[in-house]
Amino acid sequence: MQIRSAPLPPFEAVVAEHGAVVLRVCRALLAPADADDAWSDTFLAALRAYPSLRPGSNIRGWLVTIAHRKAIDVIRRGKRQAVPFGDLPAVAVDDRIAVLEADLALRDALSALAPKQREAVIYRYLADLSYDEVAEQLGGSVAAARRNAADGIARLRELYPSAATAADTDPDRRSGDADVPR
Repeated sequence: MQIRSAPLPPFEAVVAEHGAVVLRVCRALLAPADADDAWSDTFLAALRAYPSLRPGSNIRGWLVTIAHRKAIDVIRRGKRQAVPFGDLPAVAVDDRIAVLEADLALRDALSALAPKQREAVIYRYLADLSYDEVAEQLGGSVAAARRNAADGIARLRELYPSAATAADTDPDRRSGDADVPR
């Protein structure tokens, strides 16, 4: 007897369900304008590959992987482009700029982490993947994924004090089986 998996949901439903997670991953790795482009590139690539995705696949993990690779592509493209310099015009300060500065500060703090720690923190806390899924993304064990996430959060607490609140809302932490240090 064969067990049949449910068919894949319509792609529009996938975008609606996972769009915010993909955007968080992109924003964690890139500047806001580049993050929006990477988000779009992620879903364009996913749309092309979606018909060949096996039913029952981990769609969130699949999209996060695509988003991470698209972000890396943007970073590589940026290294090949000239960087303009000079005085920039003054801009009015409002709530959006404060949010942008917080995003940039978090992105800077994340970029200061070791690569495995950065990826573990992004996958676990921004993409909300389980430690099993994080381990799969990183190509290691669940214990290594937990350790990298814990070490990354500990380092983020030093670099970016508001990151402590993200770790305190982790459901695994509340259940007592996470090893993120306080």
